[in-house]
Amino acid sequence: MTLLEISGGDTAWVLASAALVLLMTPGLAMFYGGMVRANSTLNMIMMSFVTMGTIGVLWVLYGYGLAFGNSIGGVIGNPLPLLGLHGALGDATVGTIPALAFVAFQSAFAIIAVALVSGAVADRMTIASWIIFSILWGTLVYFPAAHWVFAFDGAAAEKGGWIANSVKAIDFAGGTAIHINAGMAALVMAVILRPRIGFSSKPMRPHNLTLVMLGAGLLWFGWFGFNAGSALGANGTASHAWVTTLVATSSAMLSWLVTERIRDGHFTSLGAASGVVAGLVAITPACAAVTPMGAILVGIAAGALCAMAVGLKFKFGYDDSLDVVGVHLVGGLTGTLLIGLLASDKAPNAVNGLFYGGGFDQLWRQAVGAFAVLLYSGVMTAVIGLVLKAVMKIRVAPQAELDGIDLAEHAEVGYDLSSVRYTSYRVNQRLVIPASKPEEVKA
Repeated sequence: MTLLEISGGDTAWVLASAALVLLMTPGLAMFYGGMVRANSTLNMIMMSFVTMGTIGVLWVLYGYGLAFGNSIGGVIGNPLPLLGLHGALGDATVGTIPALAFVAFQSAFAIIAVALVSGAVADRMTIASWIIFSILWGTLVYFPAAHWVFAFDGAAAEKGGWIANSVKAIDFAGGTAIHINAGMAALVMAVILRPRIGFSSKPMRPHNLTLVMLGAGLLWFGWFGFNAGSALGANGTASHAWVTTLVATSSAMLSWLVTERIRDGHFTSLGAASGVVAGLVAITPACAAVTPMGAILVGIAAGALCAMAVGLKFKFGYDDSLDVVGVHLVGGLTGTLLIGLLASDKAPNAVNGLFYGGGFDQLWRQAVGAFAVLLYSGVMTAVIGLVLKAVMKIRVAPQAELDGIDLAEHAEVGYDLSSVRYTSYRVNQRLVIPASKPEEVKA
């Protein structure tokens, strides 16, 4: 921690951004909840909300220390001085904001990073195993990856992570640590859990596209805090990130719609919502590295590539229920690697990519950062998933999956469609009030 003069404006912006990013997790819950079948929607929403509980507590206990404590060999932060946030109290600052404002902002990142993985295990993972998975994955995968990518020397601690400081890969707001990380974990867990009953042979359409569109809107709204808030100040960098986030997302939505119109003959609301998320994912690492025109190109590439990638699960047989792999892994890789091509010294990161005369220097740095996180996430997630599968029941029973995972796991349903017992209706202009038994109906 450093001791600098605190800026009220910067602090207000970071705290507002933290609230926006935290709102993204309920937004994700709505987005995912609308995409599953009606009898699984509560379970899907619960997975995101439960993650707010597990990661929120772990972040205070030791997660922040592992991610932003003084680095041990560039691999992990030393959590001991920051257990229970003890070392972040008082007058400690990160740049021009109080250390606790930075803690708050990064906690929301940690929560949604873990929640993203749940989309790949929809309709079939028990809530108990998900709770334990979120604890283990947050501790063993996200916290170390966040240290590698987000912990810069001299910011929250004297020494930071190896990707940020030695490789110098650019990831302004989480393309590698969050989206590539979660996307790869999603692929591994989808393989371990095996496909849903009827996958690729029965239609498994979203049950509530209105909910999907609402969730996408909340994600887009909250993402301005995600990206622009990562400037950690109310300044020109935040303004630049805001504009590139807007335009990349807009172009990605249009690109996805055009791709599906050419492929399928329709512009769909699900395609629009998915294109929005694909654009947001891709511009996340690049929002301070590319110009607004470069951001349009990032969005176009992400929209088209992600729209085509979501169909790979049918070709290769992995049941990524809600397309976390196709959108977050592919979108994260797209945005991260395009920095090596489209970065411009006119943007706040002040680095030129290949297309701006910078050669391959930044491209290889981006590739090392992206694939290091991808490999680590894949291996560690496989270990966590296989251990859980060996020691506990991680998939609901087949009959529960068919009858409704909401009832089996929560003893609740998202929609009570039973008929109302007492109603009134008119028959030949007479008011009829049904009694408890049909034969007792009185006029």
